[in-house]
Amino acid sequence: MSFLLFGVTAFHLIILVILFVATLDNSWWVFSQDETVNLWYDCLLDNNTSVWLCSTVSNNEWFHAVQGLMVLAILFSSFSFMIFMCQLYLMERGGLFYATGILQILASLSVFSAAVIYASHVSEFHPDREKSGYFGHCFVLAWVAFPLSMVSGIMYIHLRKRD
Repeated sequence: MSFLLFGVTAFHLIILVILFVATLDNSWWVFSQDETVNLWYDCLLDNNTSVWLCSTVSNNEWFHAVQGLMVLAILFSSFSFMIFMCQLYLMERGGLFYATGILQILASLSVFSAAVIYASHVSEFHPDREKSGYFGHCFVLAWVAFPLSMVSGIMYIHLRKRD
């Protein structure tokens, strides 16, 4: 049982790390090796000084929705982990981890919504340069976090506390 507990905990922590990297790293959209866009800044590498020059990103409402949904996914997953730890020590034997599972599924749906909105509105976020770029690794990590969070949430709903 301790191996299963360790595995579930490690799986949840891996999902949290993926969500943090997807939200905070600098590569949702890549124009070239010298320019990337994340959810917060548009950064350009100055070749003369080798310093990243960053400016704020789009003021588009859809872009703000993507930002909010990714932050919400981190919050749902973090609260889910905290509730899991509390339930692990305070819940009586035989109980199910419903609250943990529901919050993790909500995190999954938030990531899914953010990734779909970003993919469908990317031409609005970068109107003059949309054809010259491609999706970065953070966008891919968001799509990876979606099924992992969903599986984790379903797993928590079916998991029972044992001795």
